[in-house]
Amino acid sequence: MGLKYTQGFLLLVLCASMLGVSVANRNWQYGWNSPKHGHRHPKYTDTPKKIVVGGSANWTFGFDYTVWAFRNGPFYLNDTLVFKYDLPKDNSTHPHSVYLLPDLWSFLTCNLTEAVMIADGSQGGGNGFEFVLNKWQPYFFACGGGEGIHCNLGKMKFYVLPLLRRWHY
Repeated sequence: MGLKYTQGFLLLVLCASMLGVSVANRNWQYGWNSPKHGHRHPKYTDTPKKIVVGGSANWTFGFDYTVWAFRNGPFYLNDTLVFKYDLPKDNSTHPHSVYLLPDLWSFLTCNLTEAVMIADGSQGGGNGFEFVLNKWQPYFFACGGGEGIHCNLGKMKFYVLPLLRRWHY
C-alpha cells in the first residue's frame, strides 16, 4: 500500500513540475509598469524556433537533460528539437539514439520496451536529427544506448509539454 502512495506522490510532483516548466517564462511581464508607454498589449507570434538539445553539449552521456529542459523552456508548439550526437566509431561503443517514450512511468524508469526509436545511431551526425513538437501533448525523450544505461546513468532523458502560443510584450 505504501508503494502506491509513493508512486502517486511521484506522479503528482512530476506533473506539477511539467506544468511549471510549460508555463515558465523568465521574461513574463504584464506591461503595467512601463512608465513611458502605459499598458502594453501582448502580441502573438507564430514563429517556431530550432533548439539544439543540450546546447553546445549536444546529446551526450552524463549531461543532465532534465535540468537543461527546465532552464531552456518553455517550448512551444511547432518548435523543432535538434538532436546532435557523435556517430559510433566502432562496435565497442554504445551508439546514441533518440526514443520517444509512451508515458510518464516509462520515462521515470527508463523502460524502453514500448518506446519508439525516432533516431538511430547514424542520424545525429552533421546537422543532427530534427523532431517537431507538432501536438499539444507531453513528449518524453530518452537515449536507448546501452539498453537503457544512457537513460538511467547518463541522464540522457527529458520531457517537454509545448505551450500553444508564443506571446511577446
